[in-house]
Amino acid sequence: QVQLVESGGGLVHPGGSLRLSCVASGFTFSSHTLSWVRQAPGKGLDWVSTITGDSSHTIYADSVRGRFTISRDSSKMTAYLQMNNLKPDDSALYYCSDNTNKGHGTQVIVSS
Repeated sequence: QVQLVESGGGLVHPGGSLRLSCVASGFTFSSHTLSWVRQAPGKGLDWVSTITGDSSHTIYADSVRGRFTISRDSSKMTAYLQMNNLKPDDSALYYCSDNTNKGHGTQVIVSS
């Protein structure tokens, strides 16, 4: 079955960086579009970014464009989210999703 395992979250100061990873299994990795979504405490899911299966297209939410970069490595069946210049509003539980399934998430806290 499809499994998505996120990692790389943590506590970081405003302006800092983190790189999230999502290791996938149970499906043909290069055939699937992958997305990162996030959920802040008490709020709904918020879409962050999407990358196509062949990495030819990437799109970003306005709130993260220019600061976050999504990528993927098919040889490692892993997707990444490089997050730079983090802000307190970026604090959330971050999930990797194939638009049907998602993992358990990795927590990002941006605080001074």
